[in-house]
Amino acid sequence: MIFRFFKFKTMNEENLENPFPEPVELEITDSLDLHAFSPKDVKAVTVAYLAEARKKGFRLVRIIHGKGIGVQREIVRKVLSETDFVRSFKSGDEFSGGWGATIVYFHE
Repeated sequence: MIFRFFKFKTMNEENLENPFPEPVELEITDSLDLHAFSPKDVKAVTVAYLAEARKKGFRLVRIIHGKGIGVQREIVRKVLSETDFVRSFKSGDEFSGGWGATIVYFHE
């Protein structure tokens, strides 16, 4: 299964109407690194990724949001708390990203 996103293009008059015309395809794995996405897209990317990861049959996934000041982590965790098929989530351990990643467990 392929996850589709749109590449960012520099805004100019040619692409003013559709600044993201070319889709980016990503294979769904048990880990998503949000560093590749614009902060404004984190919520939508997380929602879409969770749905696709569940369809693919994963029981747990890792979302890498980075350490920073915690803005993206809080966005991710808000989405997780509002997602009915998420059983629980926690910060990664020392081998899975520490507090720069969140481990998510799905209901079976």
